[in-house]
Amino acid sequence: MIFDCDGVLVDSEVISSRVLAGMLTEQGLPTTLPQARRDYQGLLLMDVQARAEAKLGRSLPPDWLARYEDTRADAFRRELAPVAGAPETVERLCAAGLGVCVASQGKLAKTRLSLALTGLDRLFPEHARFSAHSVANGKPAPDLFLHAAAAMGVEPAACAVVEDTPSGVTAAVAAGMRAIGYTADSDEQALSNAGAELLRSLAELPRLLLDTPRPNITPGA
Repeated sequence: MIFDCDGVLVDSEVISSRVLAGMLTEQGLPTTLPQARRDYQGLLLMDVQARAEAKLGRSLPPDWLARYEDTRADAFRRELAPVAGAPETVERLCAAGLGVCVASQGKLAKTRLSLALTGLDRLFPEHARFSAHSVANGKPAPDLFLHAAAAMGVEPAACAVVEDTPSGVTAAVAAGMRAIGYTADSDEQALSNAGAELLRSLAELPRLLLDTPRPNITPGA
């Protein structure tokens, strides 16, 4: 079972987008929270910067990205919480014999901080954390999920992925994995169009996987 981190395990998307909107506005690119989520959510940071610079028509300051990461981390320390039901859901899946890991667009340092702040680090040890910065291409390419499956010693067809963005769902489908779209704070139609089964509450995930499993899910894998 492969979990995305932001928006699936930790309630970080609004925090990150609010910080991003404020810092882009300071640079002369007026950006609201909804606009930040629409235009930048789910992108690698280098792509966030490139897209913002294209809109601005100039480069951001050389230290802008580092300052964004520092400001976001400070906000996380004040506000970050686990997504409702995340600890209990992961614990139930582990108890049922499913292997779990987390695969994020973000750097491993960010995932490490997010898991530690929310107490989820006990469920996802270092060897079960993966970053798009470790592969050639981030989501929507399948590289990250294929890398995670290989490192965990599981065939792609025996994996399921929980994602909250169409790009993440696209990556899971391209990897040949079962794609589950978590809809609590996402566009259901966009997730469905990308090829996801829809999941409205993490509490429903164990039933979805364990009570009515598809052939490509192997408990204990």
